[in-house]
Amino acid sequence: MSPFVQLLASAVALMMAMGIGRFALTPQLPRLIAEGQFDLTAGGLVAAANYLGYFLGAVDGMFARQPAQVRLRLHGGLWLCVVLTFASAFVEGFWGHLLLRFGTGVASAWVLVMITSLSQQLANAQGRQRLGAQVFAGPGVGIAVTGLLALGAHLLGLGSAALWLIYAVAALVMLLAVLPWLPRALEPAPAASGNNGQARVGGIGRLGLVYGLYGIGYILPATFLSQMANQQFHGHWMADLFWPAFGLAAALGVVLVSLRRPGRTSLWLTVTLWLQGLGVLACLLGGGVGLGLGVLLCGGPFLACMQLVMQRSRELAPHATQRNAGLLTACFALGQLSGPLLAALSSHFSGGLQPALVAAAAGLGVAGVLVLNAHTARSPACGHLGRMG
Repeated sequence: MSPFVQLLASAVALMMAMGIGRFALTPQLPRLIAEGQFDLTAGGLVAAANYLGYFLGAVDGMFARQPAQVRLRLHGGLWLCVVLTFASAFVEGFWGHLLLRFGTGVASAWVLVMITSLSQQLANAQGRQRLGAQVFAGPGVGIAVTGLLALGAHLLGLGSAALWLIYAVAALVMLLAVLPWLPRALEPAPAASGNNGQARVGGIGRLGLVYGLYGIGYILPATFLSQMANQQFHGHWMADLFWPAFGLAAALGVVLVSLRRPGRTSLWLTVTLWLQGLGVLACLLGGGVGLGLGVLLCGGPFLACMQLVMQRSRELAPHATQRNAGLLTACFALGQLSGPLLAALSSHFSGGLQPALVAAAAGLGVAGVLVLNAHTARSPACGHLGRMG
């Protein structure tokens, strides 16, 4: 089977599992609030349930060692994304959506961890690293698709239930298209031994902390961008343009970063983190200009940052890609879980998201400093020890 076809199928799998299974709540949130199913504070808790499921799915994915275990989680996660999205059309209110978003969080994490491991192993084995990096554009395209479908539903006057059904049908079509072409899991390679593996533990730990702070920072605009735009434009259809623009910017950011010359991963990671921090602060400006800057500065580096973190983890521990993908995704999910809870507290006590956005931007700034400090602290003599650099 052609490596190109398998990597393309991997991108489409992420497009469905992340764009629809994972992020469909964002363009739905204004509709669900307008329909009286819950308020903004409860919406933050529903999003938090999704991220809790994402965390648990990522932790479980770390322990999938055998090909049968990997296949079960990959295919089970993809099918669950379809089924639970379909079921979302038939529930109303806080608790029903909370439980379904929890389930899609588990499912999407399974898919992300398995696809990340399988696709990157395939790309490295075939010498197609640049194409393997572009797999991470899949979620951005998926976000753009969900946003455009939401825009179409708005123009047609459709409610949230109809849009859930549209998402479910789109997810099913994508799933059936890629099932025969997904990468196959192989027997696990022997674990790396010796001092080399021990020397890299600190680097992975620091990277996990950075990824957790990134999860806190990006998730607020990623979750509430549509709602902020809806409030700014008073329900006008133009508000629905911001979410697909966010997804398109994210996909383009992955492509641009994948074209860079090899090396200097840490410096690129620092830049993407600080750009997102500026984007979060731009959302505080209000108005179309502020939200537009937020889309560009948060969306553009969004998936590129994910790509760079996974690349850095492979540089630190090339023989533990699946374990570290699961570990890092779990750290990421913990950060994401903190974001909506922070938003719920901010909304409850201040009546808005401004304090939460400031905290998110600060977290991204700190994450960039951690990466930069690790890079500048490395001396030439220890450059091959695998510390973060």
